[in-house]
Parts: sequence; structure tokens; C-alpha cells
Amino acid sequence: MTVGVFVISLLGAMALGMPIAFALMVCAVALMLLQGSVDTTILSQKIIEGADSFPLLAIPFFMLAGELMNAGGISRRIVNFALAFVGHIRGGLGVVAIMAAVIMAAISGSAAADAAALATMLIPMMRQAGYNIPRSAGLISAGGVIAPVLPPSIGMIIFGVVANVSIGKLFMAAIVPGLLMGVSLLLAWMIVARKDQVQVLPRMPMRQRLRVALDSLWALVMPVGIVGGMKFGVFTPTEAAVVAAVYAFVVGMFVYRELKWRAIYPLLVSAAKTTAVVVFLIATALVSGWLITVSDIPQQVSDLLQPFIDSPILLMALMMMLVVIVGTALDFAPTLLILTPVLMPIVREAGIDPVYFGVLFIMNNAIGLITPPVGIVLNVVCGTAKVTMGELMKGIAPFLLAEIAVLFLLVMFPSIVLVPLRWLTG
Repeated sequence: MTVGVFVISLLGAMALGMPIAFALMVCAVALMLLQGSVDTTILSQKIIEGADSFPLLAIPFFMLAGELMNAGGISRRIVNFALAFVGHIRGGLGVVAIMAAVIMAAISGSAAADAAALATMLIPMMRQAGYNIPRSAGLISAGGVIAPVLPPSIGMIIFGVVANVSIGKLFMAAIVPGLLMGVSLLLAWMIVARKDQVQVLPRMPMRQRLRVALDSLWALVMPVGIVGGMKFGVFTPTEAAVVAAVYAFVVGMFVYRELKWRAIYPLLVSAAKTTAVVVFLIATALVSGWLITVSDIPQQVSDLLQPFIDSPILLMALMMMLVVIVGTALDFAPTLLILTPVLMPIVREAGIDPVYFGVLFIMNNAIGLITPPVGIVLNVVCGTAKVTMGELMKGIAPFLLAEIAVLFLLVMFPSIVLVPLRWLTG
């Protein structure tokens, strides 16, 4: 009965076109009515408590860092660096896209922003060189979703707050899975693009490569500094966000000199608007999460999954398949916020490492960004690359399968995540 009220109220509100945050509030009120009364004081208090979290301060600063990075020329120099060293090989522009996606993912944490930036810079070059554009757009889309996995990841911050899991450990545990996603895309690209007859860029002289590398050095140091600072305890993930924003501002304004003072206010407004949406969504989701726990929904779901509790790998596979299905209908943040309070008690009961689960859960939600019909990254790249959704879906298929294969490889072999985690946090 309780599960039915939860699902029907949530989906019903969404079907009426209500924003996700307000749909979650409707869901919370429905669960309160089921328990006999609606206390608006508790609702308002829980919303305030949901937003009153120190780790959430990382979100506006990482959002701002991404805006400053794109406006200040950091993204373009990352692409130039990749072009200088791998642009001349056959299929080199695809390798450039993957290499740049991984580096940018370790800075911005935004899949849509990274995919849009890469598509804007690389698609015209790929079109001119004779690449299959739907396939190239598919590769860039799949590369973009590495951003929510590699640290600094806004998704990891949200999950850490909602699930009460160490954000620092989540960041460290996600490094190897994020890199594996990049490797899987590289292998898939080499297989599907090896027979294409495309124009190969001329090899840059070594002196010019070194000049490009030197020009890109400030951009390349940024992800190393952020991850290294967290690894060695120089700063917390929240402090790392401030460091990233200040670094992007200083480099863009005073080193590359592409960031202008008149651009600062619009960038601040853009970051503030995005942050307001995300934090309000988190606050309302925590209200629903509290009522989900009070209403004993996790225990009811746990009872359904009880036959699999003693088999953590099989249980993880089932939960990942559930998230894949839900991810085709819901966006990244709603899936994350709705399912986390439902699944985390089951994860802990089964003895699954919460950090390990969190990394795979975030990776699965990230892959949902490139699954139709909701996948926001698909819509962004469609507009930027000027291809239809049908063409893009054909082009992205091998790369989507490659990333799903990595996900289930990690389900089968948890040590791929847990062993590096112990080394990085030991």
C-alpha cells in the first residue's frame, strides 16, 4: 500500500508536468496523509535541514569553476593539447575527443557542459575531415558522461549528502572506474572507426607540440591539483571546489587573459541559477527520503529482494538493472534522489560497501544521460552537432554498450573499485 502511494503520487505529479522538486513535495504530503496527518511545520523544517549542509557548498563553486573554465579558454587548450599529440593518427579526432573528455571531466563535473563544449569545438573539424558525424556525435556524448563519475563530481557530492557516505572516499573510488570508461570508449572507437576513410591531420613538429603543451600546462595542472590535494589531505572536497573556482578565475583572467570582467556577472548568475535548482531539488528530496524511511518503504523493498540478500553480486546486478530502466525515464538528479533512500538500507543490510555502491550507482545514472527519451546530453549534442535523435542513437550504440559493459564488469569484480580505494585512502 505504502509503495503504491509513493509511486502513484510521484509519477502522477510528474505526469501533470510538475517540476521534480514539487513532485517530491506532493509525494511527501501523500505519505503524510497515509500516516494520518499533514504537518507543514515538519515539512518546512526538513526542507531547511536538507539545504543546511556544509558539503553542499561544493556545488556552487564547482558550477562556477566549470563556467569559468569554458569562458577562460581552459577547455580549448585541453583540446589543443590532445590535438597536438594524437590528432595525426588515423581516427585521431575521435581519440582527441576521448582524451579531452577525460581531462575536462576531472575539472568540471558537468556532462552536458563538457559534451556541448567538445561538440562545438570538434564536430566542425570532424565534418571537414570526413568523419561519420552521427558516430562522432555519439562518441562525444558518451565521453561527456564521464564527467559525473570522475572527481570532482557533483553527483558524488549529492549522493554523499543523501546517503551519509564520505564524499572524499567516493571521489577516490571513482578514479579507476572513470578512467575505465575512457578506455572502453577508446577500444570501441578503434573498432568501429578503423575502416573509415578520413582526412588525417598533419603531424605537428615536436617544437610546436612542446609550445602547445606549455600553453596548456595551466589547464592540465588543474585536475591533478584538485585530486592530489584531496588525496593528501590538503583540503576537503568542499574546499577543493573553492580552490577550483579561484584557480579557474586566476588562470582565465590573468594567465590566458580570455576572461573579461564584464563576463563575470553573467557567469555568477548562471552558476547561481543552476545551484538554486539543484539544492532545492536536494532539499525536497531529503524530505521525501525522511518520509520514505518513516513509512518503512526500504524494508518493504528489502522483503522483495530478500532472496538475493545473501548474494551481493546478484543483488548489485539486479539493482543496477533497476537503475538502468528508471534512468531511461528520469533524469540524473531525480533518479539519484528518489532511489538512494530506498536502496541504501538494502545495500547496508547485504554488507555491500556503500562507497562501492555509490560509485556504480552514479556511473549508472550518468549512463542514463545518454539513454532516450530523457537523456539530456543527447539533446544537447543533437542541437550542437545538427543531427537527428535517430541518427545520434545509431551512432552512440557501440559506445553506450561499451560503458554498460564496464558497469557490469565492476559489478562482477568489486575489487577493481575497492583495491584502488584502499590504496588511495590508506
